[in-house]
Amino acid sequence: MSTPYQQQAQAPQPPTPPQPPYQAPQQQPGAPGMPAAPQQAPHPQAQQYAPQQAPQPGMQAAPQQAYASAAPGAGYTSPIPIRRTHLGNALASEWTKIKSVRSTIWTLSVMVALVIGIGLLVASGTKDSDYSSTPTTIPGLFGTLLGQLCIVTLGVLVVTSEYGTGMIRTTFTASPQRSRVLTAKALVFFVVSFVTTTAALAFVAWVSTAAHSGPGVQEPTSKQLVGATLGAGLYVSLLGLLSLAVGSMLRHSAGAITAMLGVVLLPAILPAFLMMSSSLQTLGEKMQKYSSPQSLAALFQVDDSLGTGWSQVGMLAGITAVAFIAAYALLEKRDV
Repeated sequence: MSTPYQQQAQAPQPPTPPQPPYQAPQQQPGAPGMPAAPQQAPHPQAQQYAPQQAPQPGMQAAPQQAYASAAPGAGYTSPIPIRRTHLGNALASEWTKIKSVRSTIWTLSVMVALVIGIGLLVASGTKDSDYSSTPTTIPGLFGTLLGQLCIVTLGVLVVTSEYGTGMIRTTFTASPQRSRVLTAKALVFFVVSFVTTTAALAFVAWVSTAAHSGPGVQEPTSKQLVGATLGAGLYVSLLGLLSLAVGSMLRHSAGAITAMLGVVLLPAILPAFLMMSSSLQTLGEKMQKYSSPQSLAALFQVDDSLGTGWSQVGMLAGITAVAFIAAYALLEKRDV
């Protein structure tokens, strides 16, 4: 049995009509009887990025802080002096590279070992009577025939090793003038190869001349000494420069080394087949004359009929110059 209070609670209640939201009467700020609303202070950094307005006529402009002074890092002066780079900086960089890479030390060491080792072996295995018609500088020729392959390999690796590792991007970023980079590589490589090869040949010539100085021995003249040391060193170094230019054009170590081996070996092999034909005999003789073994033999003056060998050096210098012109042109047109 429910009480009257429970019956009143269970009875349905009529719905309550929705009340409109309360809207405060809009009054103008500063109206009588109504206090002004408090103003929120602007953020301290908002004034730094706020646009500057021109002052009205007759009004004094308020001092405002410049945006450049508010920006982080503005007004910083580096203690490192800024100066223009030149070829000397590129030469210092390439010298650091070529002396810190292991392939340079190993390749030059093998070349020196071949030139000096084979030269001394030939000098010790010959007698004084063997130099009755040939100069005593001949033993250096046999080691140079093999040692030139090491210079060819090193000339290719000076350029292609950076392409293989991707460090050529860093090099061209630090030195955007690509022709300067290639020039520095060529100069540093030429000096290193020329000095090393000439020093090895001079040592062999000195030892061989000192070991064979008896009666009847043909003492080398000044021209023969220059050809067997400076001339042969210059020829091998130019051959290495040609390899460097080919490596810059091909940008691949195996391809450039294979191409240069063909340049060195094919002119020494093909003339034997070309001279079998009467129509190609002249071509075979020219190719044999300017081949690497024949050119080195002429510089060492093995036979008077071969000449002095300086024409072969000039021919190689011209071919190297043409190859470098092509390398410079491709270096500026192609991407890294």
